[in-house]
Formats: sequence, structure tokens, C-alpha cells
Amino acid sequence: MPNLILILGDQLSHDIAALRAAAPDDIIVMAEVMAEASYVRHHPKKIALIFAAMRKFAAELRDKGWQVAYTELDDPANSHNIGGELLRRAAEYNAQDVITTEAGEWRLIDLLTHLPIKVRQLPDDRFFATHVEFQDWANDRKELRMEWFYRQMRRKTGLLMEDDQPLGGQWNYDHDNRKPAAPDLFHPQSPRFAPDAITQKVLDLVQDRFGDNFGDLLPFDFATDRKGALKVLDHFIEHSLDLFGPYQDAMLTDDPFLHHSILSPYINTGLLSPSEVCQAAADAYQSGKVRLNSAEGFIRQILGWREFMRGIYFLEGPEYTSRNALGHSRDLPPLYWGAETRMNCLSHAVGQTQHHAYAHHIQRLMITGNFALLAGIDPAQVHGWYLEVYIDAYEWVEAPNTIGMSQFADGGLVGSKPYVSSGNYINKMSDYCKGCSYSVTAKTGDKACPFNLLYWDFLIRHRDRFQNNPRISRAYVTWDRMQDDKKTAIRADAAQFLDRMQAGETV
Repeated sequence: MPNLILILGDQLSHDIAALRAAAPDDIIVMAEVMAEASYVRHHPKKIALIFAAMRKFAAELRDKGWQVAYTELDDPANSHNIGGELLRRAAEYNAQDVITTEAGEWRLIDLLTHLPIKVRQLPDDRFFATHVEFQDWANDRKELRMEWFYRQMRRKTGLLMEDDQPLGGQWNYDHDNRKPAAPDLFHPQSPRFAPDAITQKVLDLVQDRFGDNFGDLLPFDFATDRKGALKVLDHFIEHSLDLFGPYQDAMLTDDPFLHHSILSPYINTGLLSPSEVCQAAADAYQSGKVRLNSAEGFIRQILGWREFMRGIYFLEGPEYTSRNALGHSRDLPPLYWGAETRMNCLSHAVGQTQHHAYAHHIQRLMITGNFALLAGIDPAQVHGWYLEVYIDAYEWVEAPNTIGMSQFADGGLVGSKPYVSSGNYINKMSDYCKGCSYSVTAKTGDKACPFNLLYWDFLIRHRDRFQNNPRISRAYVTWDRMQDDKKTAIRADAAQFLDRMQAGETV
């Protein structure tokens, strides 16, 4: 009697734990179901990437001799949820047990746990740290800071290490990686892939079924198999990694990708492993191709931050996404869905997201996230937006980044301070302010940059919580030195701006 081996759409790895546990006569189950495609209104590019990659992965499994029971979205027999497809296939193949690799969302873990069929969920060992390892690290710590966890992961893996010490004598070269970028029309662009017959069929399906979702489906030029993903990795290591470090925080109006890798969609679907990606960066440094601060900065994003986010998500449990430590309750304004805004930085960050299903980490943190936090937007709505609009968004990694780092809704579990800034930071790290209707140098009045007004308004609204925070307390000293009439004007202008935004006016 065969087992069913469930492979989810973000588990497209040939060495995934469930496949390693499978016997030759077991049945691989894969399914495109509406419950997964529509539990949030995913960007059409994300749905297309997952469906096309799933279909190609299923074909690879068949070529290797596996029997694959694959359900396409428009199959008339499709029950349109994972549980229903497992029960249907169990009856079809007279199977009693299911083996799968642990899902990356509490929602799916709960579903699989409560099916009327035995489901064995194996640990997902594609990650560097196990749940137990993270829990042991977190036990009895007053603060959970990524930097300390990252150092433990460096020691565990040996990446960029010499014995027990970091290469170059420093763990973190972040201070070297904060340079603004100048426009460069000649730096190599990441590979783009014309849709083949399989991908085109998926694109037609997605356009028909999800064409009303936020986001542009076309042009679609992502890789949809491991071979293509490896080309993107090789190109990044060869052409972009060396400059990734210094310019990773920079933002340019006409260059949405700069030197970023665009590898997260492939890592998060399983087409690339985080281990091979980190090792490729370390090898590039060892061979003299890239500078140390670039290799370290890139590896830290995966070995440090990505692993830390997963650890927090599973440590804190399903209720984590409902946290709202600051009591923010405003609705997400229409500008996040492409409505007109006079704020050039937000217009470009959202427009880029709509077109590419992508924005890099500083655009997410210090433009869209910063504004939502300053404006007091309900963090659950912000969380839902990030999950919907980005091609690399899966709840285990998106939720801690949004609820924790971006919105400080977990009360400081992830970050020691709220990531807020005035327009000055945006002006320093981008060229957005040059084309804006607002003035980044204006502190009050109709032309004042909204980030300037809302920065102070946020700090004063939450003064009791943050004035003694050593990483932000100096801002309160500056505020207290201001003339009273200026303080009054700032608060009044901020309130007026928020009222207009809440009323649906163009801001």
C-alpha cells in the first residue's frame, strides 16, 4: 500500500525531506488549488511563478521515475484545497498515510494536522537552524537580536570563518554598505527568461482567473525551473555581488533592481537552496572576485536575517500576526493599491511593486513600511498587503519582517527601535526627492515632506514608550529644543495630512 508524498508549491527541491523518505511505489501529490491561490489576493506574477515551477518540477520527478498525481487548477475533479486533494488521492490509490515536509505557515500546518488521514510532517531541513536550535538559543535571553544569532550561524556553518573567528576580524560590515548610488545605464542586468510553452499556458490561466488581482502579470520574465534559477545565481555572483554591499541600501527612480540578486523568489520556492547560495558568495570572496563587505552583507541577509525571521515566526506561534503593540488602527490608504499620490518615493515604490512584484529591502522597510508606521496604519492590513504584493512573500518570512521589524507591532521583539525616519534619510539614499511635489527641506506648511511631519508626530504620540530608548532618545532632545510655535505647526500639519489621507484625498 503506497504512501502519498505531498509536495507544496514552495517545496520544489529534489532533496526535500519528504522525497528522501519516499519509497519507489509511493505517489507524489502536487496540486494547484484555489484555497492556496486565493487565501490572499496574490500578485499574478507570484501565482504564475509557482504554478509554472510546480508543473516543471512535476515533469522532472516523472523523468526520474516517480509516479506523480498532479492536479491543475482547471481540472474538473479539483477539490481546490490541499486537504481535499489528499483525501481524493488517498481514495484513488488506496493510500492510508501522507508524508510531507513541514509547511511554512501555521495555517497549513493546522490544516494538515487535523485531516481525517494520518499525516507525518517532517522537519524542513533546507534551513540552517532547526526549531529546537532556535528555541534553545532564545531561551532565557532578555532580547532576541539577529546579530547574536547570526554569529552562532556563522560558527555553525564556517562561512567566512577562520577557526572560530570571522574573516577580516569583524562579524558585520554594515557600516561599509550604506552608500547612495548614481544612475548607471551600463551595469549588467539580471537574466530574463521568455515564457516557454508550459509557462505561457500558465500565464493564460492566471490572466483568466486572477487578472483582477493587484499587479501586472506581463511582461513575465522570471525563471521557472532550477536551471534558470542557477543562471540568475551565477550572473549575480559574477556581475553584481561585488557592488551589492556598498549600494544595497540605495534607491533609484529608474533602476528598480540595482545590484540586488533577485534570488529570493527562487530560494523561497525551493529552486535554490540557501546553503548553495551562501556558499557561492563565500567562494567568490575566497577567490578574490568580490570584496569582503559585499560577501558578508549578502550572506547575512540569508544566513542571519532569513533564518532569524523563521525562528521568530515559529517561536511566537500563530497569534503573532495579530499583534498591535502601538495600537495603530488607520486603514491602509488607496495609494498602496496604485492610487495617485504626490509622494514620489511612495509612487515609485508601489508602482515598481505593481509592475515587478518586487521591491528591495530598503524600499519595503524605509518607504512603504516607514510611511505605514508613521501614519499609524493597522499592522494587520500592512501585513496583508506585503503578503499579497510580493513574489517572494511567504508568511514565515514576511510576517516577522512586517509585524516585527517594519511596524514594531510586536513591541520590540524583533527590533530594538522602530524603523522610522524623516524625509532626510530618503533624500540621502535615493533620487526620489528631486522629482517630488513636496519639499524634503520644508518642515511645515503645504509643501512640507509628509515624512518630516509624520516623523515628529509619531514620536510625540508614542513618547512614553520611546523617549528612554537609547537608540532614539536624542530625537526627543531635538524636539524639546524647538520653539513652541514650530511644534504646534508640525502637529497641526501632520493631523491635517492624516485627516485628508483618511478621507480619501490625494496626498
